[in-house]
Amino acid sequence: MAGLVTMPGGWQGRDVLVTGHTGFKGGWLCLWLHLLGARVHGYALEPPTRPNLFDAFDLGGLLASDTRADLADLAALRDCLVRSRASVVFHLAAQSLVRESYAAPLPTFATNVMGTAHLLQAARESATVRAVVVATTDKVYENHETGRAFREGDALGGNDPYSASKAACEIVAASFRASFFGTPGSPCLATARAGNVIGGGDWAGDRLVPDCLRAFAAGRPVHLRYPGAVRPWQHVLEPLGGYLRLAGALLTEDGPRFARAWNFGPAAADDATVHTVAQRLAGLWGGAAAVTVDAAEHPHEAGLLRLDSGAAARELDWRPRWSLEQALAATVAWHQAWHAGSDMREVGRAQLRDYAPAGVP
Repeated sequence: MAGLVTMPGGWQGRDVLVTGHTGFKGGWLCLWLHLLGARVHGYALEPPTRPNLFDAFDLGGLLASDTRADLADLAALRDCLVRSRASVVFHLAAQSLVRESYAAPLPTFATNVMGTAHLLQAARESATVRAVVVATTDKVYENHETGRAFREGDALGGNDPYSASKAACEIVAASFRASFFGTPGSPCLATARAGNVIGGGDWAGDRLVPDCLRAFAAGRPVHLRYPGAVRPWQHVLEPLGGYLRLAGALLTEDGPRFARAWNFGPAAADDATVHTVAQRLAGLWGGAAAVTVDAAEHPHEAGLLRLDSGAAARELDWRPRWSLEQALAATVAWHQAWHAGSDMREVGRAQLRDYAPAGVP
């Protein structure tokens, strides 16, 4: 099977660039790559929240280089790739909040569409890049809420600016792949679509799990905007393991076969409503944690999203490892450890070892 076991040279000593390394998913990916022996380089803006995962993991002490710049700065991207000599790029930097995209649609499109185009242009000019994985989202699909799980060949769309910008990001990536990355010796480019990720170290606003944990820690009830919305919840390590496995496949001699879009979603049995997840979090947190429903009007968000990850299972030998209950328990445990003043880098490494005992994705 494709993946780390067949990847030439493995990750040990490999130079890897992660855009968005100061964010939630990027922080976990950097810690995992470092654990695998990679030399990790980061490109991002300053951490988007305080507190944040970059500081909690003290990632500055693990990185081979740390570039703070905007995706709009093509010269900075080019320079970062030259200096890093990265052979693999994980593009995670994005404006990733639906409600923020309503408040600031133009910056959302600038970051998610043109920012991706800049990154891909810099990658195609690089003398060292061999594989690029662009992370998008389950929200790239044209969603008529039929209940059918989306497959990679389904139509793209998006009513809100965030969803539309990520669908456009997919089209930009497909265009670069067809126009510039399909020749012998050029990098292999794939996109990766995941569900709603949860896990320790996410302090973003307007996300269910961080909102719940902030409220519970402060002794307040959490107010739900869309209690009946169904999401494909998954721990952040699930799609990150898929990204690592996909990058490994892109680096093999058969890499061009894997240069396309992939779903990395949870098992269908773990789909759950917002209200169910909030209630389970309250139970795990304990004490007086409580959940209420906010009856006010809110901007549109999709009510039902499901992903079919059959292709990843068949061709990449990737499958979800943690149930929703395990994912929620690990998330609550991480945050309670943080509140207790624990060494969060070690907590993160312990959770990585629990998820992947052999270290590999």
